[in-house]
Amino acid sequence: MTPRNITRSTLAALAATTTILTGLALGSSFFAGAPTSNAQPTSPPLPGGASPTISITAEAPPPPPIPAGLLASEKNTIEVFRTAGPSVVFVTNNALRRDFFSMDVTEVPQGSGSGFIWDAHGHVVTNHHVIQNGQTFSVTLPSGVTREAKVIGVEQRKDLAVLHFDTEGLEITALPVGRSDRLIVGQKVLAIGNPFGLDRTLTTGIISALGREFPTQGGFVIEDVIQTDASINPGNSGGPLIDSAGRVIGVNTAIYSPSGTSAGIGFAIPIDTVARIVPQLIRYGQVRRAGLGITVVSDYFARRWGVSGVVVREVFAGSEAARAGLRSIGWDRRGNPVSADIVTAIDGRGVANFAELANALDGRKPGDQVLLTVVRGNETLPLELKLSEIGR
Repeated sequence: MTPRNITRSTLAALAATTTILTGLALGSSFFAGAPTSNAQPTSPPLPGGASPTISITAEAPPPPPIPAGLLASEKNTIEVFRTAGPSVVFVTNNALRRDFFSMDVTEVPQGSGSGFIWDAHGHVVTNHHVIQNGQTFSVTLPSGVTREAKVIGVEQRKDLAVLHFDTEGLEITALPVGRSDRLIVGQKVLAIGNPFGLDRTLTTGIISALGREFPTQGGFVIEDVIQTDASINPGNSGGPLIDSAGRVIGVNTAIYSPSGTSAGIGFAIPIDTVARIVPQLIRYGQVRRAGLGITVVSDYFARRWGVSGVVVREVFAGSEAARAGLRSIGWDRRGNPVSADIVTAIDGRGVANFAELANALDGRKPGDQVLLTVVRGNETLPLELKLSEIGR
């Protein structure tokens, strides 16, 4: 598939040394099979199972008045932090361990990250890799209150997760949600999180670039990623990237750094993607996907056959795919393929494998019409197809 712009090849090169801000003590890479020479654990392990240190009190004193004589930009930074800070939480990922002698089961913190309050019902948005491999979870508010949290839903392809905690007796405020399709390079941004376990840390910077494509597990990508020079470090992962009006415009997710600490190149998932996915995770527990309604031959066999594209394996009778004219693969008596439909593009966007097919359908809804480019023998056919829901 021809790259849409230079950013894809650039980000592919960066991916080899990209450090994910997971905060897990195990330091597992976010990328399947990623090299380990420069990829380091992005949050220090918690020694001896100790709980992360959070320097907060149960009732924080009122903030001091803003001094006179500060620049307008300084006042804006202070005001945004004071308004948004109470909505940023500390997320702890715990493992269950059984004592060899007593057989008692205890929770052992194995990593941490950040998150932010999505709504008044206690839903918290964070990164999937922050909670990955965890068994129990907790969120700590800036007031010092810690509550058990449960995973409501995850979308691994976009590195997003939603937690929920009991809000009884608490006053919480959700962060206002902005838009990422109107951002411009050079715009001021603020990142709030808990790097290295240091709660409510603020860093500032600008939007360095837009439209980046960031690879995730399984060959999928997050599109329209925001690049920023705001200092993002291990533990910031899952925290909000905020504009000067105090609106969330992204979720901090990764940095490019050979050393494992901020090198001035950080990445955030755009809020437009987050706002599309999070409501589905809250309602259904996962994303409702739109698809072609077919089964496909694995990429492994497609490569062995020398095919570039997605090979249609089975088309079900009465399905939208059947009505569109797609055909199931044909086999001879020995089990060798003799005929097959190969999808090579969707709405003019080339697809060389299943991951690229899924990326091309990302953001589409069941019922949407798409134009497929299908190779059948020596023919190239345009087929219109209505997308089907392929499960919750």
